[in-house]
Amino acid sequence: MPVSVADMTRTATPLSEQLTWHWQALVRPKLEGLTDEEYFWEPAPGWNVRPAGSGVPGAQQVGAGPFRIDFAFPEPDPPPLTTIAWRLGHVIVGVFGQRAASHFSGPRMDYDSVEYAGTAAEALAQLDRAYASWIEGVEALDAVGLARPCGPAEGPFAEYPMADLVQHINREAIHHGAEILLLRDLYRNRPLG
Repeated sequence: MPVSVADMTRTATPLSEQLTWHWQALVRPKLEGLTDEEYFWEPAPGWNVRPAGSGVPGAQQVGAGPFRIDFAFPEPDPPPLTTIAWRLGHVIVGVFGQRAASHFSGPRMDYDSVEYAGTAAEALAQLDRAYASWIEGVEALDAVGLARPCGPAEGPFAEYPMADLVQHINREAIHHGAEILLLRDLYRNRPLG
């Protein structure tokens, strides 16, 4: 049930600080030095970002440009293992980019029209831009903005307050950031030979 403006006493500051602290202290610094080999590494068969036309069975490739992301809807059960490249693409587009575009006039972004990064450096630059667009919008929210309904961009959650969406995006970014860092740990400790 949506929160009324009269009941909304918080500001966006604690919500933005939660994500900003995790992002600046735990996630983004640990992505420095990401190599192309790590970015595309597949510890097991699954979904990745690949050159257009080189998809895997059971998935379609979506996106624009020379690299595309593997995708299927509905998602297979069990879901496929996803790479650092795939997870970064998801965070860039589905977590930060689409929401910044829908709610804060960020640049248009959707899975079909994005040019997915063909290098780790390019993906990190995309990630930084998407994060900046999202967090700038969140930091501009006041009590009224936090209480307003999310609107049609959020489908069945349209009537939920923006504060709920911000909390959801915080959880998504922290969750996927941890997954990406775990994949970096596995890559660094993989058996060689």
